[in-house]
Amino acid sequence: MKRGKLTLVAVVLSGSLLFSSCVGSFSLFNRLSSWNQSVGNKFVNELVFLAFNIIPVYGVAYLADALVINSIEFWSGSNPMANVGDVKKVKGENGNYMVKTLENGYSITKEGETASMDLIYNKEANTWNVVANGESAELVKMNNDGTADLFLPNGEKMNVTLDAQGMLAARQATMSNLMFAAR
Repeated sequence: MKRGKLTLVAVVLSGSLLFSSCVGSFSLFNRLSSWNQSVGNKFVNELVFLAFNIIPVYGVAYLADALVINSIEFWSGSNPMANVGDVKKVKGENGNYMVKTLENGYSITKEGETASMDLIYNKEANTWNVVANGESAELVKMNNDGTADLFLPNGEKMNVTLDAQGMLAARQATMSNLMFAAR
C-alpha cells in the first residue's frame, strides 16, 4: 500500500514538471538567494548558505518554485511572488532607470527625473501598451495563433512569429524606423 502511494506521488510530481513546460522565474528561490547575499560579508553569506543547505531551506524553496509557483505562473500568466511596488534600479545606455512593478505592468523613470513611462498589460485585449504624458498607445498584441502584431511608430502594424526569425524581423523593422527618425 505504501509503495503504491509513493509511486502515485512520484508520477504526479513528475507529471507536473513534464506537462507544465515552464522554466519560470523561480522567484521564491531567487528572492531567498538575494536575501542571503545581502546578510553580511562573504563569510556570513557562506555560513547562511551552508545552513540553508543542511536544513533544506534552499531545496524546499526550489521545489516549491518548480512544482507550484512556476506552474501557477505558467497557467495563470502572473507570478504570485511578484511584489507590486518593488523598485529595481536598472543601468541603461543613457543612465540609470528605476523600474517599479505595478499590478498590471511596470513604471519606468529615469534616475533624477520625475516624468515616467508605464508599460501596461491589458489582459482582456492581450496587449502591452505604453502610457506616457497621459496618452496610451498599443505596442504589441499577442495572437492565439503563435504570432504577435507589432505596432510600429509610423502607424503600421507588422505581424511576426514568436521565434528567432520573427524577432529578427521585428528588430529590423523597429531599427529602420529609428534610423529614419534620426535623419
